[in-house]
Amino acid sequence: MKKFNYEVKDKKSNTLKGSVEAATPKQAADVLHQQGYTIINISEKGEGLSLPFLGGVGVGPLSQFTRQLATMISSGLPLADSLTVLQKQTEHKVFQGIIAEIGEDIQGGNNFSSALAKHKDVFNKAYINVIRAGEASGTLDKVLLRLSDNLEKEREFQGKIKGAMLYPIIIVIAMVLVITIVLIFVIPKLSEVYKGLNISLPLPTKILLFLSDFAVHFWWLIIIAIVGGFFFLRSYRKTVSGALVVDRIMLKIPVLGKLNRDQSLTEFTRTLGILVGAGVPILEALKIAGDTATNAVHRDAAAKIAAMVEKGTPLSKAVESSEVFPPIIAQMSSVGEETGKMDEVLDKVARFFELEVEEQVKNLTTAMEPIIMIILGIGVALLMISIILPIYSITQAF
Repeated sequence: MKKFNYEVKDKKSNTLKGSVEAATPKQAADVLHQQGYTIINISEKGEGLSLPFLGGVGVGPLSQFTRQLATMISSGLPLADSLTVLQKQTEHKVFQGIIAEIGEDIQGGNNFSSALAKHKDVFNKAYINVIRAGEASGTLDKVLLRLSDNLEKEREFQGKIKGAMLYPIIIVIAMVLVITIVLIFVIPKLSEVYKGLNISLPLPTKILLFLSDFAVHFWWLIIIAIVGGFFFLRSYRKTVSGALVVDRIMLKIPVLGKLNRDQSLTEFTRTLGILVGAGVPILEALKIAGDTATNAVHRDAAAKIAAMVEKGTPLSKAVESSEVFPPIIAQMSSVGEETGKMDEVLDKVARFFELEVEEQVKNLTTAMEPIIMIILGIGVALLMISIILPIYSITQAF
């Protein structure tokens, strides 16, 4: 299918512009004629170049767009006009072009969810399906408000985690740089001194000199190993089996494993809640929400739960049978089934896991400082011992 830009007149002689999908210009003209338009001009639209690595759309601009769009629609402004206003207001150049294309699709007769589905790198499955449910129920403004609330929570959540982990990351990078400088520039000078003295070196000094010599002569091999290992691990994790193996190991790491688990469950339960609240069927909502879990083990478990629900098993029983999900999710799902307020219950569960993550991150960052200082102290002590022991041997000889 190709895209064609058109300029037409409606029955009231108003000039309209937009785009339509068709195999040929004739088919595009037939579609417009069927809609009662008089065609002025039709031309094929060139395919736009997608460069997400040059400017992807983050949670911030998307949240702002959703909130403003909800406000405009609830005020009675037509969707196409709202998109035109937002396109002019948006400072993000990439997002500005995307909004323009969505607006053209709306004017071309497409519905909002179908127009969004053409930009899946910006709007995920959950977002599109919530919009589709809102269109079907005539509550687009309400689901947009829920979406914007959800995006703002996600933005705040991610910001807290990134902000808390910034200090430890900087310290670790600084440690690596210091060790690299010492091994490559400082130790080789001492090595020349020790060789000139022709003395027997203690074991710690020999190990330090070996590491220094290896770093000086085989630095390129170290870089290749680090970069190659990173890309191999990333490629392996993109496979289904690889993601399960890596993420299963991740969950078993002390402290970090629980943090990873709760972060993944926060995304899953929050997305499932908003989908159910928007009217998306529970089976479809499970499949979509499962994809939003950041850990592959949870994605796999969600798919198995969806298969059980499809066979008629209640959600709470299906979740209870899984060893992956904590008991609180099954218990709260049972409450949601009994009260008929599954979306509200799931939102509370998501908030519970979010608070757990915030507390863990806070404790982790508090504990990281003394741990890093202890590691630095041990490193400096070993370094000093390795350097001073040969000097002590020399003084003993004299």
